[in-house]
Amino acid sequence: MSGIYLHIPFCKQACYYCDFHFSISLKRKSELVEALAQELILRKNEIDQPVETIYFGGGTPSLLTIDELQFLIEEVYRNYNVIAKPEITLEANPDDLSKELIIQLSKSPINRLSIGIQSFFDEDLKFMNRAHSSEEAKECLSLASQYFDNLSIDLIYGIPGLTNKRWIANLEMAGSFNIPHISSYALTVEPRTALYKFIEKGNILPLDDSLSKGHYLILLEYMKKAGFINYEFSNFSRQGYFSSNNTAYWQGKSYLGIGPSAHSFNGTIRSWNIKNNIKYINSIKKEELPQESETLSLTDKYNEYIMTGLRTMWGVSIKKIEKEYGEKYANYLIQQIKKPLEDGMLKFISSENSKQLDLKERILITKKGMFLGDGIASNLFWVD
Repeated sequence: MSGIYLHIPFCKQACYYCDFHFSISLKRKSELVEALAQELILRKNEIDQPVETIYFGGGTPSLLTIDELQFLIEEVYRNYNVIAKPEITLEANPDDLSKELIIQLSKSPINRLSIGIQSFFDEDLKFMNRAHSSEEAKECLSLASQYFDNLSIDLIYGIPGLTNKRWIANLEMAGSFNIPHISSYALTVEPRTALYKFIEKGNILPLDDSLSKGHYLILLEYMKKAGFINYEFSNFSRQGYFSSNNTAYWQGKSYLGIGPSAHSFNGTIRSWNIKNNIKYINSIKKEELPQESETLSLTDKYNEYIMTGLRTMWGVSIKKIEKEYGEKYANYLIQQIKKPLEDGMLKFISSENSKQLDLKERILITKKGMFLGDGIASNLFWVD
């Protein structure tokens, strides 16, 4: 199975922390939608597997009209083999989701909404320069939950001034709407963002890692008690509501990225489109793909599997590494994991028939090692 991601590079305003590609000018929106449809046609032979997920990301996809969304979905169906009941997700902001639009979306092929709430407190939303208010967030969820069963929201922690009490209140507010999926991320400082410049100028103090870690531990405990499954570091779901789109990324499945800045992966080659709307549109009009690519080496694939696998509840399989990458990598991993196992950062989950170390089925990060996951993974990388 494979997936299609469509990047919608428009926003009403720039969030201070965001480093994704977008424009706050909608002048070329119609041209861009046409270009997305044309790229879908140009690349229709790149996928030879059934499409199980269609994902509108951004940017802010909810800035598209229902007709524009429908047009792009129809273009996917015209050019690709789509399974009978695909997961079709639309990322949306609360200020865009009027009752009229929610009803229109519920009647469309879109069957999953991912709503960028980020916080239920106005002071946090202002700090991040979000376009919506706390009241709009609550009204939006009240309406959306009436028309959509499959809902996800984003929440951000580690925000300066966000106390543990208010962070718990955010989680409790999300719980009051019975949302079945929550993605929660630490506020991070990316180069070339407004937040980076504010900190560099001394207008805002540097972010506190200990604050983020404390919030994350609260998140883990709260979501566990609420019956959610932490199936990936930042993603929590009730049974039956895992994101098929996101899970495909973490499990190394193929996906096609459509639109400026979108990435694609076929298992061996990773490609990415240019981060410029006008250049993208002009290139597609000439039926030229504005992209670069790289072919992953065996070491690249091994390292990516380590990084993505350790972020998930499925962990890393030594048997898979030996089968797909070779005995050399499996033996290397067995040696590298000894210390983090002793330190309680990693653990083994084995089948009933596994009796030897190299036959254990999965290596997982423990709760103790969770917040240090990226560092633990990098220590298991093969470096040529």
